[in-house]
Amino acid sequence: MSGLLLAEFRDQRRLVDAARRARGVHYRLLDAYTPFPVEGLSELLEPRRSHIRLAMFIGGVAMAALAYGLQYYSAVINYPYNSGGRPLNAWPAFMLVPFATGILLAAVCGFATFLFETGLPKLRDPLFAVEGFERASQDRFVLTIEQPDEEDDRQRAIDFLKRCGASSIKEVGP
Repeated sequence: MSGLLLAEFRDQRRLVDAARRARGVHYRLLDAYTPFPVEGLSELLEPRRSHIRLAMFIGGVAMAALAYGLQYYSAVINYPYNSGGRPLNAWPAFMLVPFATGILLAAVCGFATFLFETGLPKLRDPLFAVEGFERASQDRFVLTIEQPDEEDDRQRAIDFLKRCGASSIKEVGP
């Protein structure tokens, strides 16, 4: 990625209008930073696909299968002990440990995937060094788009954002 263009707006109406117009001319909207939730903005941004559910499912099922397999191996193959005429593979008695450990590993996998997908802990972000960016959590609305590679396209994008009502535009390098 070549960089970002940060367009700062004074109100939410201009931000949503600029996002709608930028998407209409095929600029890649990356994110928006606002002091409060803005209605209609999340539909304009391109959603990121999450793999948390899949990781939790695979981790939970794999752990439950492993736990059941260990119990089966120890009770049926390694140390078969017939107590009271019960079958060696008493699967209802074996379900508690696979269920509990499966849930535990599913939660751990989900948390690890969440950290990986969000890039947390993010101790340094180039956006935090941009002068005035902290006002996005107070009284400003910031829209970030992908910076075009060509100088002419970059200048056209900056002019477009100014026409959309941006009070200031800053460039952030890669």
